[in-house]
Amino acid sequence: MRSVQVTGPGTTGFVEIEKPVAGPADVLVQIRACGICGSDGLYISVGGIPPRQGATPLGHEPAGEVVEVGAEVEGFTVGDHVVLNPMASSDGIIGSGGAQGGLSEFVLIRGAVAGTHLVTVPKHIPFAVLALNEPMAVAGHAVNRTAPKSGDKVVVFGAGPVGLGAAIAYQLRGAHVVVVDIVPNRLEKALKVGAHAVINSAEEDVAARLREIHGTAPRSFVRGERPDTDIYLDAAGAPVVLETILAAAKHGATVGVVAVHKKPVPVDFGSLLTTELTVVLSMGYPTEIFEVTRDIIDHWERYELLISDRIPYAEAQRALELGSTPGAAEKVVVTFP
Repeated sequence: MRSVQVTGPGTTGFVEIEKPVAGPADVLVQIRACGICGSDGLYISVGGIPPRQGATPLGHEPAGEVVEVGAEVEGFTVGDHVVLNPMASSDGIIGSGGAQGGLSEFVLIRGAVAGTHLVTVPKHIPFAVLALNEPMAVAGHAVNRTAPKSGDKVVVFGAGPVGLGAAIAYQLRGAHVVVVDIVPNRLEKALKVGAHAVINSAEEDVAARLREIHGTAPRSFVRGERPDTDIYLDAAGAPVVLETILAAAKHGATVGVVAVHKKPVPVDFGSLLTTELTVVLSMGYPTEIFEVTRDIIDHWERYELLISDRIPYAEAQRALELGSTPGAAEKVVVTFP
């Protein structure tokens, strides 16, 4: 079978490898769609992930169809549509340094347990939408870390896939959601997926607009008028975002960071002391990988709006290049025959 792998620093290629066969406790999945993540570009640029340097199978956002089921496996039949938990694979994280990648024609789930390694999903949902399950789990964990309540006022910075996924999750939990970005078409998409309002930070004063939308926080020992926003989520990763948040946050607000900051961001904790902010960081999805699947099943048409490009597997290298180029695309999904 074919597998897209990192073949050296800055290079990828289709590699012919042996097709796996399911043992008594295993499930073999034929991959039907796999999303492209910005981290794929990082893996390519550095030549793979040790200990698989130079031979890293790519793709950690897969969805597919069950084609073989071991005799000891319960809960699956041939033909089931499934989403996978890349982090639960016994031979390493799928597509992120493990022995297998979702940009391969088949993935073998060893010791397959329903609800741990993979779950079945309704067959009417497009595989490309199901391939959003992993990044939406990342977004779901970020939302969980900020502990929203119904009625909370939330602002999400960054209208990429994770930011928009978080916006959907906040809205489904009853929060009032504002999305901030500098790209007009991304802001339009934010409104389509359920954001109540958007702010173009290249053209508008974010704090002033938040005061208009969320109101002004009650007076406290924090200086200046502050928006009455309860939760701020950084899904953008630009230093100016944290600067904007910390300058605007009211007393007792929660600040979540799910974005990857590639450079240190200086913070003046002396000036922040009176705000008594709660700051939480978010990475991965300890419990959310299949929790978010329920939301995708119930609202798949809304999640489908996140996909900007569907590219056939034969052009997977073009998909990787597109998905790794900032601003070139929003969410790229590779589709298999």
